[in-house]
Amino acid sequence: MKRLDPFLFSLICAIALASILPCRGQMEHILQHVVTILITFMFFFQGAKLERHAIVDSVKDWKLQGSVLLCTFALFPVLGVGLHLLFRAVFPDALFGEELWSGVLFLCCLPSTVQSSIALTSIARGNVTAAICAATVSNIAGIAMTPLLTGLVLGHVGAEHSPLGSILDVSKELLLPFALGQILQKWVGPIVRKHKILISFTDRGSIVVVVYTAFSSAVVEGIWHRVSGAHLLEVALLDSAMLALVLGLSQLMGKGLGQTTSNCIALQFCGSKKSLASGVPMASVIFPAASVGIIVLPLMIYHQIQLFTCTLLARRYSTRFLDTSDQGTATSPQRRTATP
Repeated sequence: MKRLDPFLFSLICAIALASILPCRGQMEHILQHVVTILITFMFFFQGAKLERHAIVDSVKDWKLQGSVLLCTFALFPVLGVGLHLLFRAVFPDALFGEELWSGVLFLCCLPSTVQSSIALTSIARGNVTAAICAATVSNIAGIAMTPLLTGLVLGHVGAEHSPLGSILDVSKELLLPFALGQILQKWVGPIVRKHKILISFTDRGSIVVVVYTAFSSAVVEGIWHRVSGAHLLEVALLDSAMLALVLGLSQLMGKGLGQTTSNCIALQFCGSKKSLASGVPMASVIFPAASVGIIVLPLMIYHQIQLFTCTLLARRYSTRFLDTSDQGTATSPQRRTATP
C-alpha cells in the first residue's frame, strides 16, 4: 500500500498547527505579506526553469494535447457542476454545505500536475515526452483558465466571484513573475536547474506556509465547527467518484481518437490530475483569506486519492507490459495500439 505523500503529510502538520496555534492579529498580517512574496518567487522560478522549446514542442501533437486540455478544463468542470446539481436535487440535505462544494468546484477548474503526471506516465510505460508537454501547457493555460472557470462555475452555486477580477489578480501575482522568469531564463535558468532540490524544497515550503496561514484564518472563523469528519468522508467519496469517471472517460476518449497505448496512458494520467502546487497559491489569490482553508480541503483530499489510485494503475499497466514482453508479443510502447 502506498504510504502517505510526504508533501501532503507536511500540509496536514501545517493544518494541525494552525488548529492548535493559529496566527492572529499582527502576525497574521505579516504572514499574509510573506505568503505573497513566497508565491511570487515560486512562479518566478517556475518561469525560469521551464525551457521554451518544451512549450514549442507541446503543440506538435495537437490531438493529444487538446485532449488533455479538454479533460482538464472542460470535462472536470462539467462533471463538477453536474454532480452538484444531481446531489442537490436528489439528496438536498445528505451532503456537505456550499462552502465545501465551492472547494470541489474549484478543484475541477485547476490545471494538471507536472511531476506526478510525468512520473506515473513513465512507470506505466507511456509517452513521457507527451506527458511533459501536456502537463506544462496545462499549467501555463491554468493561470488564465482557472480564475475564468472558477468565476463561471462558482457563479452556478451563487458565490460572489468576478472572473475578470480573478484573472487580473492571478495575472498580477502569478503570471507576471512567471513571465519575468521566462525573460531572465538565460541567466537564472541554469542556476535554478542546477539547484533543483533546493528550488523544489523552497516551492513546497512556500505552499506549507500558505496552508498554515489560510487555515489559521479559517480556524479563527470556526472552520472545524462547520466541517465534520463525516463531511470529509463525503468529500473523499465524491473526489474518488470524479477521479474514476475521468480515468474511464479519458481512456474512452483516447481509444475514440485512435491514440496509441502510450499516448492513451499519457492522456489518462495528465487529464485526471489536479495540481495541489498550483491550486493552493491560486486559491490564496482568488478567495478571501478566511475562505481559503475550507476551499482547499477537497483538493488536498483529492491529491492523496489521485496519487494512490494512479500509482496502482501505473503499476498495473507496467506489469501488463512486462508480461507481454516476456511472451515476446509486445512491441514498442510508442507503437502499440491496444487500449490500456
